[in-house]
Amino acid sequence: MSQLTAYIDKTVTVITSDGRTLIGTLLGHDQTTNLILQNTRERIFQTLDTDVENTPSEIVEHGLYLIRGDNVLVCGLVDEKMDAEINWTKVRAQPFGTVKHAT
Repeated sequence: MSQLTAYIDKTVTVITSDGRTLIGTLLGHDQTTNLILQNTRERIFQTLDTDVENTPSEIVEHGLYLIRGDNVLVCGLVDEKMDAEINWTKVRAQPFGTVKHAT
């Protein structure tokens, strides 16, 4: 049994190998870690040197979303109460570096 089964119908954050941050409700997964999310939104953070007031970070709605398993770096549960208290438009972050796949 996969560890992800415990996350079904719960809000999760997924960080992808190309550095995207996606949040949604996990509907399902398979043995290759392909994930199906519903009510998915992507957080696009401005860099640390960006003016907070003039250029807010973005939240883009995607709805139903499929993420290929080979693109999933991290999948974790979201503390929804804590998440709701954060003003995500003011959060800044440096982008992830490139991901290297071992052969």
